[in-house]
Amino acid sequence: MGGVDKVTAGIDLFRNKRVASVIRFSGLFGIALLVFAVVLLVFGKNPIRAYVDIFSATLGSSYGFSEVLVKMIPLALTALAVAIPSRIWLINVGGEGQLFIGALFATWGAINFSNLPAWLFLPWISILGFLGGGLWASISGFLRAKGWASETISTLLMNYVAILLVNFFVFGPWKDPESANYPQSIPFPDAAILPSFFGSRVHLGAVLAIVGLILFHFVLSRTRWGLEMRAIGINQEAARRNGISTYRYIILLMFIGGGMAGLAGMGEVSAIHGQLRPSLSPGLGYTGFLISWMAMGNPLGIVAAAFLISVITAGGDILQMTHRIPGAAVHILMALVLFVVLARRAGKVGGK
Repeated sequence: MGGVDKVTAGIDLFRNKRVASVIRFSGLFGIALLVFAVVLLVFGKNPIRAYVDIFSATLGSSYGFSEVLVKMIPLALTALAVAIPSRIWLINVGGEGQLFIGALFATWGAINFSNLPAWLFLPWISILGFLGGGLWASISGFLRAKGWASETISTLLMNYVAILLVNFFVFGPWKDPESANYPQSIPFPDAAILPSFFGSRVHLGAVLAIVGLILFHFVLSRTRWGLEMRAIGINQEAARRNGISTYRYIILLMFIGGGMAGLAGMGEVSAIHGQLRPSLSPGLGYTGFLISWMAMGNPLGIVAAAFLISVITAGGDILQMTHRIPGAAVHILMALVLFVVLARRAGKVGGK
């Protein structure tokens, strides 16, 4: 009976910690909403009315809810791009650039392989999107594994290089001659467009995001690779002395993480835009970084945080249209959410 009591006590402790974490986060998020209400008052707006409009427009209709899901897809994938390398304390700030390179590779495939059979076309451009983001991130992984450069700095700087590369092709060799002065590639063929569900804009990328999250959880919790990653995360030097190749894991996890962001880019050009544009991403990679931090790398936490941020961003569009609130106000709320994350982390550190 003593063993059963210990197990029961352990379960109760786990539940209590989980409940306390939810209460703490809810309280801090409530503070963020309260401070944002003050910001709305400064703009001369009714915060109660604004919040009612946000949640009724995003969660109160099937169209609004589907648009939240559309925004969630790239956010969940770019959050995975951060969460996967973070298991061994790698900080990938390059989700934005990896997304752009994934979109670039997918566009190359859509433009140059239109003669492929329809059943092979979509898998091919998906693979290209994954490879593009993965190879771009692997450059930083290689530099980090060799000890030549911090992955934090290199991934951040490579974001700008990736965006400039996309601009080069869109303004140059891939520019659609029929688009007048607007820079964009030629439209994708119908076979390269990701299918959508139920007459909405929710596309097949949602399945890719769900599969990625499930595989991430499974590998971490059920495989030897997950055990080795946890060992590296706890003590890299001890793991290396026990025969675990930290060099290999650094490059591999950066590649897989970058590939997730590349899939997000492929989904945006294939399902949302239908062609490559310089305005491909409104900072999706950076927002994914915030989401991964909020979730602390937990797959379910990524889903919850991506949903929350998607509601905020979709609600921001509503506020701009119905209340004439500047778009910058949404960035203020996002910044307040970031403070919530930092306060949560600080509270955990202080409680230890």
